[in-house]
Amino acid sequence: MATGSEEPTLTVDELAARAGVTVRTVRFYSTRGLLPPPVIGPRRVGHYGRDHLSRLALIEELQRLGMTLAAIERYLERLPPGLSAQDLAIHRALVASWAPDSAEDATRAELERRAGRALSEEDIDRLAAMGALARADGPDSYRLDPGLLRLGVELLDVPIPQETILAARTVLLEHTREAAYELTRLFRDEVWTPYRDQGSDPGHVAAMKSLSAHMQPLVMQALVTAFQRSLKEELRAAFEAE
Repeated sequence: MATGSEEPTLTVDELAARAGVTVRTVRFYSTRGLLPPPVIGPRRVGHYGRDHLSRLALIEELQRLGMTLAAIERYLERLPPGLSAQDLAIHRALVASWAPDSAEDATRAELERRAGRALSEEDIDRLAAMGALARADGPDSYRLDPGLLRLGVELLDVPIPQETILAARTVLLEHTREAAYELTRLFRDEVWTPYRDQGSDPGHVAAMKSLSAHMQPLVMQALVTAFQRSLKEELRAAFEAE
């Protein structure tokens, strides 16, 4: 598995298996420009890394929202260049918050295949605490949240206590919920209500629903940009103070 400072080491077959897609899908996305080209190694073999895996996960979340490939292309084109796997994970997490829940059943073998590594019982307990999976009734059977699983597996190797990760998750959930509430209130009071007052034409309602759906990716991108800028400023201020 490639880490942030390592060269990409995944073959196209390994990348597809880790992402839960087919090799044909990976190649198709590459031809559409949705994935950056692989690093060409010896014998002209292409190698992929965490950035490719994170980009595939983001594409999957956007598709779960019902976005077409053309819309996904436009969304990805608007992302700042040079985003790391961690940056894409933030985008993915925000995108996933708009998508409906879609837990998947998996055996222990399937879970480890999706994770790309062997998992200890402690690893599974940590993933369960993060909400990435839940133990099902049968032995070695689980209910997975595909989006959170990838992020959770990455966090397994982060040298941060589990209690700190869970506390950070609580902070993020509380503040993003507050932001969602305020944005929804603003949209309702300033956009929906005046538009609705123009009449009850079904065409107006359909237009507003369409507008709401198209606003979601724009709002997510605005939230990501604002969060990244604020986080960098806060971290800089904190370490300069030290």
